[in-house]
Amino acid sequence: MASTPSITITRLDLQRLEQLLDSLDEFGPTAEALQAELDRAEVVGHDQVPAGVVTMNSRVHCREESSGKDYHLTLVYPQDAGGEGKVSILAPVGTALLGLSVGQHIDWPMPGGKQLKLTLLAVEYQPEAAGEYAR
Repeated sequence: MASTPSITITRLDLQRLEQLLDSLDEFGPTAEALQAELDRAEVVGHDQVPAGVVTMNSRVHCREESSGKDYHLTLVYPQDAGGEGKVSILAPVGTALLGLSVGQHIDWPMPGGKQLKLTLLAVEYQPEAAGEYAR
């Protein structure tokens, strides 16, 4: 990763994501990338995470800088991925979004050596800010 902004995750997301990683049959590059993100994150209580931080099940508005294309994505667990705009935490862009704050951007390597440059424009919905801690 060329750019690694500081990230914040909740203790509950950390626990759930560590369980997810433990349950994987194969620990490939995507899982390694997620583990690296978890290892470097600042961990806070679910009631302490700022509203503009991407947590699991957050809906976000971001822009891919080279194309200018806007995306509205929801960061979900793998079993919930596949619907319109639902991106798995185990997808490169999902791992890249976790813990970002509004205004931050990240460079993320894609297959074929391309770099995806994403800027987080807004967190449209965050479960913790909505008081929904069981999501």
